[in-house]
Amino acid sequence: MLLPNELEVLVVESQSNMRAQLRTMLASIGIENAQYAVSATAAMKRLREHRYDLILCEYNLGEGQDGQHLLEDLHAHGIIPLDTVFVMITAERNYERVTSACELSPNDYILKPLNAETLRVRLLRAFQKRDIFLPAWQLMRLGDPVGAIEYCRIARDENPQHLTDLLRLQAQLHASIGQLDEAESLYREILGSRSIPWAELELARLLVLKKRYVDAEDILVGLVARHERFIAAYELLAQLREETGRPDEACATLDAAAEKSPHRVARLRHLGTLSLAIGNPAGAEEALAEVVRKGKYSEFRDPEDHVRLVQAQLAQDKVQDAQGTIADLDRSMGRQPKGEVCKAVCSALVHAHNNDRARAQAALKAAAQAGGTVRELSVGLRQDLIKACFDQDMQEQASELVTDLLRSSADERTIETTRAVLDQRGLGHLSEQIEARIQTEVKSLVTTGAEKARAGDFDGAVAEMMSAARKLPGNPHVLFNAALALLRHIENRGWNDAFASQAHGLIQRAQRLSPANPRLAAITEFMHALIKRYGIRPEKVMARPVRTF
Repeated sequence: MLLPNELEVLVVESQSNMRAQLRTMLASIGIENAQYAVSATAAMKRLREHRYDLILCEYNLGEGQDGQHLLEDLHAHGIIPLDTVFVMITAERNYERVTSACELSPNDYILKPLNAETLRVRLLRAFQKRDIFLPAWQLMRLGDPVGAIEYCRIARDENPQHLTDLLRLQAQLHASIGQLDEAESLYREILGSRSIPWAELELARLLVLKKRYVDAEDILVGLVARHERFIAAYELLAQLREETGRPDEACATLDAAAEKSPHRVARLRHLGTLSLAIGNPAGAEEALAEVVRKGKYSEFRDPEDHVRLVQAQLAQDKVQDAQGTIADLDRSMGRQPKGEVCKAVCSALVHAHNNDRARAQAALKAAAQAGGTVRELSVGLRQDLIKACFDQDMQEQASELVTDLLRSSADERTIETTRAVLDQRGLGHLSEQIEARIQTEVKSLVTTGAEKARAGDFDGAVAEMMSAARKLPGNPHVLFNAALALLRHIENRGWNDAFASQAHGLIQRAQRLSPANPRLAAITEFMHALIKRYGIRPEKVMARPVRTF
């Protein structure tokens, strides 16, 4: 049985002879019109411009990013949808590297040498499975996880061979709308017959969300003891230990993961940041230098990595090395808005280290006055900027940065850690004042929007709440009410694709900030009811229908 030749396929392979072999193999199994990219950079350009059904990617791509780093970027930045099948091809038998590739969840990976029949069978199996899950993914893209849950319930009976994976997706969907108890029940059902490592991991993740840290840690400690190369379990265990105030243990856990799978940038970045926090600048420098090196080949390189590297170098009194890192940042990203802010922060750190207060203050003012660009920085770096301003007697700028941080990133952990920053400097009262002021502002904005909706002014309610969401983009309460205003408009004025899309985006943002929020399920079910009421189908709002076969 041949795969249909209308599949849109991208092959990422740097070696011309291997490209020729793959072209012949693909033609022999019915795929005549594959496109080719010779590097991760070329592949990323094509993937930004076009959607493919299948990506065949060689692990070793020569100079620049390898296949693993490409896949990491594709996942992290949402470049490819769930229905794109990604298959890693590699001759690499080094277990650390294979483990790294596997943990990034390609649909399959194939070790070379391979033949056409092996490729055909593996691809056919991957696409047959994809087609079973495709309706659920389409509903998810539409913004209807409740509909996707209903589909999973039906599909479980019709596709018993994929029962476990359908239960898994259903559990993830329940968790995504705050139905944590339902998700936990499904994971326990999966584990009822046998031990499955990923199900134990997902159960532990739910327990962390529920703040049942002891139960979650018991599961994770058992997992890494039985499966020493289950890297995702180490990462969640490190997160748990960090959240429960044990940064040293968290860092040791991440270090163990990095030893077993040393090639993932996000983990190295986290390890470097944690090493800094626990006073291990040498370990931080080692991890962050590797992050900066790998980042040179990615279009998603982050200038914050240079800032963290400078912090690690200055903590060891390596001022000349820090200056070199700043020069590298200037060359590679210094003209980007975020790069300029990070360069200013780095300069302030060096001047402060040299006890040059005037120049440190000038650099901090330049960073703090960057306005919206400061919001692009991570919460941790924004908090470091706040600390630096306080340390340089710039209380006014520090207070403004605290206010902006709590407006734009008001999740529970950010609020707690920002309070701690101020408490450490004897400024707990300032935190209380700023939080109270923001709460008053939120209440006023939400009340105004609600009053307009009650008066039948649905256009006005949407305008008011979308304005509030722009002012307070990290406040879950505001985001929920902005989404509700959009949905009330649809309920009373008729279906509106743009409003539905905006509501979906706001709900997703609120979910990321407050994943256990009890309002998630109610507002998601409201959107589902509207989708059903107006007979909206995924294909009506898809940019491009996905082929099935």
